Amino acid sequence: MSAAGVGRGLRVHGRSFICALLLFVATSCADDAAPPLSEEAALASLPRPVECVTVEVGASLEAAIGGAEEGATLCLEPGSHPGPLTISKRVTLWGPRDAIILSTGEGTTIEIEADGSELLGLTVDGSGGRFDTLDAAVHVVADDVRVERVLVRNAAFGLLVEKANRATIVDNLVRGPDQGPLGLRGDGIRLWETRHSEIRGNHVIGCRDMVIWYSSNNRLVDNTVVRSRYGTHFMYSHGNVVEGNKYVDNVVGIFIMYSRNLTLRDNLLARSSGPGGMGLGIKESGNLTVSNNAFIANTKGVYMDTAPLEPDDYNTFENNAFFHSEVAVLMHSSEKRNAFIGNTFVSNHSQLQVEGGGNALAVDWNGNSFDDYVGYDMDADGFGDIPYELRRLSSQLESTYPQLQFFRGAITLGLLDAISSLFPMMKPETTLIDPRPRVGAVDWQALDAR
Repeated sequence: MSAAGVGRGLRVHGRSFICALLLFVATSCADDAAPPLSEEAALASLPRPVECVTVEVGASLEAAIGGAEEGATLCLEPGSHPGPLTISKRVTLWGPRDAIILSTGEGTTIEIEADGSELLGLTVDGSGGRFDTLDAAVHVVADDVRVERVLVRNAAFGLLVEKANRATIVDNLVRGPDQGPLGLRGDGIRLWETRHSEIRGNHVIGCRDMVIWYSSNNRLVDNTVVRSRYGTHFMYSHGNVVEGNKYVDNVVGIFIMYSRNLTLRDNLLARSSGPGGMGLGIKESGNLTVSNNAFIANTKGVYMDTAPLEPDDYNTFENNAFFHSEVAVLMHSSEKRNAFIGNTFVSNHSQLQVEGGGNALAVDWNGNSFDDYVGYDMDADGFGDIPYELRRLSSQLESTYPQLQFFRGAITLGLLDAISSLFPMMKPETTLIDPRPRVGAVDWQALDAR
C-alpha cells in the first residue's frame, strides 16, 4: 500500500492514500476543527458473558472481587458503582456502557494489580486531579491484562500501563477535557516501562498526549488521536510498530526521541498546526522506517533534529505523501544517512528547508515526485530525463533567517524567487538533487472521494 501517489507522479493504492484524498477534500471545504467522534460510533457494546456473577448496584465491588474465585467473571448491573477499586485477584469485570464506576474525586479509580485480569465494556467516570501522583481512571501494574471497549471520561489521566508486559488495550474511548491549556491536561494513554503490548483501535479525544516512554516492542495499530498535544510521544522506546493510525488536529502527530528501530506505516498525520506544528518530529533517533504515510496540511510535515544520531544508523522515508504543508521536510543537523525514496510532494510552500542554511545533497533522494519539477520524460518510462534540483532563494533565506517567515505568502518572497531564476548573479544554492524523479499524473477519474 502506498500513500505517496497523492498528486502528480505516482499511481497509488491503499488505506493511507484514501485517507489522504478524503482529508484533502475535507481540508478544502470544512471548518478548522476535526469532526466530533461520537461515543456510540467509537464504542460498540460487548455482549454479556454467558457465565458470570451478577453485581447489583449498591453492592461492594471490593467484597465481590474478594469473594470470587480466581478467574471468575463479574457482571455489573447498569447504574453507578462507587470507586475506588483495586483488582488484586485475577477476574474479569464486565459491564454494559451504562454500568459506571464512579470516582470519589480522589486518587486512581481502578487499580489492576492481578496478572491476567480483564476490564470490559463499562464506563469509568472521573479520578482525582493530582498530576504528581498520576491520578487515573485505570492504572495497570500487572502482566497480561486486557482493557477493552471501556469509556473513560472526566479523569486527569485515562489509561496508564506501568511496568507491565503483554497488555492489550483495545477499542477504548478516552475523552479529555477538550478545552483549556493542553499542558494542563492529563495523558489519554500512557505506557511506562511496558513491553510486548498491543494498543489497538482506541480513540483519544482532547487529552494531552499518548505517551510511550521506556517501552519497547509494542504495537500501536488503528488508533485515532484528535485535538491533543502529542498524538504519540516516544522516548527511549525501541522496536515499536505504529500502523494505520489517524492523527488529526493535534499540535504534533508523532514525536520520536532517543529511540531506534521504529516502523511507521500507513498512518494519517494531518493538520498539525501552529508555530510548533509537525506531523512527525524526530530527535536523535535512528533506524526508522517511515513508509506509506500521508502528511497533510501540517506546518512541518517531517522535522528532523540530529537524526540519526548513532553513526551506523540510517532512516528511510519511502512512498509517503506530503500535501499542503508550509514545509514538507525540515532538517536540522540531519543532512546525511537519510533516504527519501518514492515520496510525493504536492502543493507545499517549501519542499525542503535546512535550518541554518546548508543543503541536503548528502541525503539519498531517488524516485520522488515533485509538483514543481519542470523536466520531461521523453522515453516515457515514468521518470524524468533530467534530475530534479531544488533551488529556491526564498526557502534558503528563510532557513538562514527564520524571521523572514513573517513575509511568507507575500509578494516579496515570490519576487525574490522570480528574480533569482532570471538573473544568474542571484542564483541560490542547490538544496537537493533527485537524479531520477518520477513524473506523470494520478488518474483522478478512478478515485471516488465522496
